[in-house]
Amino acid sequence: MNTVRSLLALVVWLYLLVVFGRLILDWVRMFARDWRPRGVMLVIAEAVYTLTDPPLNALRRVIPPLRLGGVAIDLAFMVLVIALYVLLAILN
Repeated sequence: MNTVRSLLALVVWLYLLVVFGRLILDWVRMFARDWRPRGVMLVIAEAVYTLTDPPLNALRRVIPPLRLGGVAIDLAFMVLVIALYVLLAILN
């Protein structure tokens, strides 16, 4: 049972790294608007977006972005990260 819990904790931790990869890709895309991934980076970016889009889209349907003037804060991303950290704490 302990091995299964450790394996699940590893999977959650790896998924958390993928989510942070998504954060980095989104920030790069926001600050360097003309940047487009090519080659190996394109494959990595496609994998990151493929893995993170389903839970984020599901959360965005329930939790809309918070509008503050001309800025929108994506609360779904924060909720996903907090939920993953809570799940990781439970598994550890």
